[in-house]
Amino acid sequence: MRMSRPVSLFLLLFGVWSWVIWVTFARNLWASEDSWAADGSPTAFFVVHAVLTVVSLVLGTIIGVLGWRGLRALRRTPTSQESPTE
Repeated sequence: MRMSRPVSLFLLLFGVWSWVIWVTFARNLWASEDSWAADGSPTAFFVVHAVLTVVSLVLGTIIGVLGWRGLRALRRTPTSQESPTE
């Protein structure tokens, strides 16, 4: 299956955007007073949101890689005006 350039670009940009958003969220989560109990241990709030962050980063990476591969595949395929060499 081949993706169009706009779809590939959208997926790549979505992956980059996901990293920007979730890394910022992780920094804010780490600095939040709600993330840590009085004894310094992580709270349930922290654990749930840390898992959410990790899953979102993994999915964003996968989506971004799919977009990158789609763009690379478009560069390797001949355009409709070019005839493939035999």
